[in-house]
Amino acid sequence: MNIIKRHFLTTALAGAAALMLSQAASAQQAQPVSPPAIHNVVLVHGAYADGSCWTDVIERLQKAGLHVTAVQNPLSSLADDVEATRKILALQDGPTILVGHSWAGTVISEAGTDPKVAGLVYVAARAPDAGEDYGALAARFPTPPASAGLVKANGYAQLSEQAFVRDFAGDVDPVKARALSAVQGRISDTLFASRTTQAAWRSKPTWYAVSTNDRTTSPELERFLAARMKAKTIEIASSHVSMLSHPDEIAKLILEAASQAPH
Repeated sequence: MNIIKRHFLTTALAGAAALMLSQAASAQQAQPVSPPAIHNVVLVHGAYADGSCWTDVIERLQKAGLHVTAVQNPLSSLADDVEATRKILALQDGPTILVGHSWAGTVISEAGTDPKVAGLVYVAARAPDAGEDYGALAARFPTPPASAGLVKANGYAQLSEQAFVRDFAGDVDPVKARALSAVQGRISDTLFASRTTQAAWRSKPTWYAVSTNDRTTSPELERFLAARMKAKTIEIASSHVSMLSHPDEIAKLILEAASQAPH
């Protein structure tokens, strides 16, 4: 075989091999990814927000094959928020991962004893023990700047636009943050004085996302809560609303919980 024929034969074989590898890789990528064993996720928003704050996370979880529902909390009392969450849990068809952001950590700590709840995910969230004075606990840690921006009127409270944009959603595009401020949930001005009667995190597996640049809840307090509940913990260089500024990381943590929680 002369040199020219050998060259063409070698080139043809190499091309065929490359094509086969490419086809095999494409076939592998085309295989559907099996969703986690637990396919239900219930997301609970905190104060100064509503269920839409989870939109970016919801899109990612749905893409992974999960059934996702966001609770709309009235923010009028702990009992009302827990009831709203329990109504959504009742609609789930099996084991469920219950996720809470900020104030909703209190809500899921109370509602999370529901037998359908297989695991709890806390996102920069409160996590009081049963009957605990959470305000007294938080006072042991640095006071976050957002607290100074709380405006009270007619029995309800909300963050000023400046505090919302700067301290609550500091790493969100300011234009988007202003829009979110306009739709923030008004809270009862006695909401944060509520005390839970149970702490679901004492009996359920837990995950926690600490926001290291948080100006609404002290990151040191978040770390304390995560350590106390022995949660599988990640830290994100984020403002208080990591589900808005870092949805990939939050969705990944929830998927981990859905994969690892007993069911």
